[in-house]
Amino acid sequence: MSGLLAAQEKMRAAGVSEAAIEVFSHYYHQLEQGVTGMIPEDTIEPYLDPPLLADLTVSEEAARAALAQTAIIKLNGGLGTSMGLDRAKTLLEVREGKNFLDLIVGQVQSVRERYDVQLPLLFMTSFRTDDDTQSYLARYPELAVGDLPLTFVQNQEPKLRADDLTPVSWPADPTLEWCPPGHGDLYTALIGSGILDQLLAAGYRYASVSNGDNLGAYPSPTIAGWFASTGAPYAAELCRRTINDKKGGHLARRKRDGQLILRDTAQTLPEEMDFFTDEHRHPYFHTNNLWMDLRQLKDRLTGGSAVLGLPLIRNEKTVDPTDSDSTPVIQVETAMGAAIEVFPGSTAICVGRDRFLPVKTTNELLLLRSDVYRLSPAGRLETDLDHSPEVALSGKYYKTIAKFDQRIPSAPSLRAATKLQVDGDWQFEAGVTIAGAAEFGPEGGTVTAGVHGSAQ
Repeated sequence: MSGLLAAQEKMRAAGVSEAAIEVFSHYYHQLEQGVTGMIPEDTIEPYLDPPLLADLTVSEEAARAALAQTAIIKLNGGLGTSMGLDRAKTLLEVREGKNFLDLIVGQVQSVRERYDVQLPLLFMTSFRTDDDTQSYLARYPELAVGDLPLTFVQNQEPKLRADDLTPVSWPADPTLEWCPPGHGDLYTALIGSGILDQLLAAGYRYASVSNGDNLGAYPSPTIAGWFASTGAPYAAELCRRTINDKKGGHLARRKRDGQLILRDTAQTLPEEMDFFTDEHRHPYFHTNNLWMDLRQLKDRLTGGSAVLGLPLIRNEKTVDPTDSDSTPVIQVETAMGAAIEVFPGSTAICVGRDRFLPVKTTNELLLLRSDVYRLSPAGRLETDLDHSPEVALSGKYYKTIAKFDQRIPSAPSLRAATKLQVDGDWQFEAGVTIAGAAEFGPEGGTVTAGVHGSAQ
């Protein structure tokens, strides 16, 4: 039996939708043909002229009209395993006893009340996070809108052996034989679950999509009104890069047709990474905050095929990500932001850094828990500072939430800080203030209450 047939049978046996199997098969054929998904630098031109959110003026009436036709979708499939979590990452406490889900719900409810709109909120979960998410959201009985569900589950696909592209077998933990198809699966999941048709039937034309761990991506009335006015099928939010923004994809114009495309790290040739990370050559990074016209998405997917045609991302891993000696596998992935290239007329907008507050490590979590930010009644994390201090915590002692909370039970004051670097095993007392730059070495110890740093 061929690797593809074996994978298809495995997916059907697990109850995976036919739409997802069709999309997986499309990319499997690309793997067989040696497609790498790479985007060489000489095939693109830098994207230098997005409109600026700060320059926009949108009337209250236009904002309300757009919000009345908008649904909010949050990606919520991750477990946060890199931070030592074994449940939905959005259940992690951010501050004042509230987790990501609490704050997201608060943001949506605030906009609903302010603009008198329904503004449905849906979470795209995974087979690992759906139960956790639904159980927690039960404490918000007023959250659901009409017959729309609060969650829909993204698809899963087999990890493929790197040597022969057959589905990998891992009896020690069969769940590790499966992986999500990347967040580009959003479109397949919307179709396969019936959610896209439900939203359209209920009168919703637009969707605002973002990562569940990015609390900066609150429902924006201004961007909603702007996007509706453009008539564009799709828009991406960008931020201006700084020298510290080495990761994350960027938009570019494809030379052969002028189409906007997304290039990610995994699609960049190793010898061209200097171009990718050059904040002057490619001055804007992609936030993964997206806006889409659901009618135009539906039209694009008519004709009986669920294949949107996103570029392949070939992700090489081991079947057990914690064991580098386990079987090498290939995960077939796509990025949802890459949809910008399959919609002629797509656009982008440059937003402020306040709309990009992702938490990927405990470094970012410490910032959000500190006094750099305040929590507004609307569930938004706001700051009046014109800079964000650099935080670098030792992975050995602070990588997991358990270790982090044990050593920093109370966030230090960072409002006057420029940099906090912790290389050793340090226990932070309550009442610590960092002023300027502070470095705590590998010897470890106790950071006592009081002021520490170069500006003390």
